[in-house]
Amino acid sequence: MSFANKNVLVTGGTRGIGRSIAEAFAAQGANVAFTYRSSVAEADALTAELDAIGVKAMGIQADAADFEGAEAAVSSIITAWGSIDILVNNAGVTRDGLMIRMSEADWDAVVGTNLKSVFNYSKAVYRPMMKQRSGRIINMSSIVGVTGNAGQTNYSASKAGIIGFSKSLAKELGRRGVTVNVVAPGYVETDMTAKLSDAAREAMLGAVPVGRPASPSDISAAVIFLASEGASYITGHVLHVDGGLAM
Repeated sequence: MSFANKNVLVTGGTRGIGRSIAEAFAAQGANVAFTYRSSVAEADALTAELDAIGVKAMGIQADAADFEGAEAAVSSIITAWGSIDILVNNAGVTRDGLMIRMSEADWDAVVGTNLKSVFNYSKAVYRPMMKQRSGRIINMSSIVGVTGNAGQTNYSASKAGIIGFSKSLAKELGRRGVTVNVVAPGYVETDMTAKLSDAAREAMLGAVPVGRPASPSDISAAVIFLASEGASYITGHVLHVDGGLAM
């Protein structure tokens, strides 16, 4: 599989799943742009890493929840490289807590970053991808967007919204050669899940039939597949990468 001469944009690309996705595309020859909010050192390190592979790399500091920032990011990539062939909406945050103690700010932060960012960047690439009559949009949801999870009403709502958004967008763009799909990870070993208590981690692992958490590379492999020519007839699909957690 090769993505030589393809231009990819990954939001939230400096760590965890996003970084793994950026590295996986670069390893297949794609030029990779990525956004980040505040992790400047990580962004510089990733840019250097991708440059060393021999592909074009571009780190763009932007708040994923900001619509004008998304438009500016997409415009700068298209100006520099000519196109965006693949968009991976990966930016995400958590502000977990039982609903009774959840603040409006916690709700707005999670929905704004996780869900509105998907609208922002999808809207920004909509017309360019329509004009080129090709493109892949891959949106990162979560298994809790399918099953729900106590203490994550904001996160689960944002991730469920991504699924509905993606199915609707897939119906709009299908005839223009643009596919829109969703990856719904289960329990993944990242900086975000490292914050879980030992008890919560053990309980979650106990519910995973394969008996282990996913690595970021398990998730990036699914993204690579959905971006490939082999997935050209797949759109509006939600791919669970959860070790059987949601069965």
